[in-house]
Amino acid sequence: MDDTPKKYKYSWGIDAAIDVIGGKWKPLILYELRDGTLRFSQLMGGVQPKITQRMLTKQLRELEKDGLITRKVYPQVPPKVEYSLTEKGLSLMPILDLLCEWGYEHMDDDIEFKCEE
Repeated sequence: MDDTPKKYKYSWGIDAAIDVIGGKWKPLILYELRDGTLRFSQLMGGVQPKITQRMLTKQLRELEKDGLITRKVYPQVPPKVEYSLTEKGLSLMPILDLLCEWGYEHMDDDIEFKCEE
């Protein structure tokens, strides 16, 4: 029996994009990494509204599997783990910037955190 995972065939490009970055947390995690490498604890404190440790771990694993971020583990005690955007992840920044701007233009009264922070 073949254990190779089957690749999903998407109907549209937007279908594929939403599958990779969709959900409440992935765009926020990617946007948090836009300025450079962060440790797990920095991501925990930076993703607003607050994300749980379990959910952050799950989302980071999925983003890494999809090639949007890299995870670097340093062999020390306590363990040090850093996350960075890949080139593929960086290519999403203009899109996420546009989504952020759209949010301000259309939802400004309901926005607590600013894109520039």
